[in-house]
Amino acid sequence: MVRTLGYAIPKTLLLRLPELVFMTMKDSAQLTHQSRKKCANCGLVNNASDEACRRCGTLLVEEELASAPIEQPLNDKPRKRSFLKRVTWIMGTSGVLLIIFYTSLLISSDGLNADQNAKVQNAIGLLQERGFSRDAFVLRRLTSFRTTDNWLNAYVGHRDAYAATNFPFEVVTLYPEFFDVPVDDCERAAVLLHETRHLLGDGEDAALENTWKSKRQLGWTTDKYSQTKVWDNTMRLTRSRFPYLFQCGSDGQTDCL
Repeated sequence: MVRTLGYAIPKTLLLRLPELVFMTMKDSAQLTHQSRKKCANCGLVNNASDEACRRCGTLLVEEELASAPIEQPLNDKPRKRSFLKRVTWIMGTSGVLLIIFYTSLLISSDGLNADQNAKVQNAIGLLQERGFSRDAFVLRRLTSFRTTDNWLNAYVGHRDAYAATNFPFEVVTLYPEFFDVPVDDCERAAVLLHETRHLLGDGEDAALENTWKSKRQLGWTTDKYSQTKVWDNTMRLTRSRFPYLFQCGSDGQTDCL
């Protein structure tokens, strides 16, 4: 207990005196700040009761209201992509994936050497000469020829064949039999004519039927090629799929075309 001018001041209150003085000064400063109005035009601090600036006469507003930030309404909904942007994004992504897939087919297989390429071009030229212009265009302009299986062919596997086609990537793999077994360019042209149907999206049956029906226009006929391996293999496959094409003649088993 401390006595001052006849009054007894508790010691605990004496210890808190600096804190009380500080809080009193703080409240006084806040009160002073709140009771003042600062002119936005000339900067003069006026009394809270003043409605106009004592220096320039500008109408006064509360400083807190004048300086308060204007709250913008929050847009909680995320902006959606337009239909055109979504379509463009899907098409672009699909295109990139297709290019990567196509490139992988080429990288994982071997191309033609000079001699093989000459045989292929001769066969395509024969197709052009015999009136198969569309097929020749597809083979010459849109097709990539390979001589070994790419990773997809190796994974899927295939039966013994002269060629294999990867649709819609327009990749045709020509196996050694394509170059060695056919007796001439006409027989190689018949094989390519068959593969063209696959390049255009047709299945095996459509390719067999089209090739067999087109053999006379191509010049691939019985009297010239009936003893060749390519002819024999093609005829057996076609007969098994389309027996109606071999129900002519006195025995009812002769080729009708």
